[in-house]
Amino acid sequence: MIAYQDPSGWSALADGMRRAIVATLAEGPRSVGELAAEMPVTRPAVSQHLKVLREAGLVSEHQEGTRHIYQLNPIALAALRDQLDTYWRRALTNYTKILSDDTDDRGDSTKQRERKSHDPDPGDRTPARRRRLGN
Repeated sequence: MIAYQDPSGWSALADGMRRAIVATLAEGPRSVGELAAEMPVTRPAVSQHLKVLREAGLVSEHQEGTRHIYQLNPIALAALRDQLDTYWRRALTNYTKILSDDTDDRGDSTKQRERKSHDPDPGDRTPARRRRLGN
């Protein structure tokens, strides 16, 4: 059975252990053994996580003698950041638009609230109305 592959890398980062591996690799290249020594999982588990990260394009691998050295792929991480920045800009733009539309619908919302909060007829002060108005 072929597992679904997410070409953008987001699925690979959904796992906390893989995020921990990425955070460690952000400090510099490491061998599988060095990574396993810093993680609370076995070396084979680290290898499996690295395989997922490599297939997603987030890490690259090269060999030094018998050791496999992994490092982050800055181009893939930059692509993820660009996507996230795009989402962030869209969210802020939509939020600003919502706030602007809300203010346009009500005019100057602060002044309207202040006008509505004042008693239009101060002479009509029954005891119940005074209690309700806080006077």
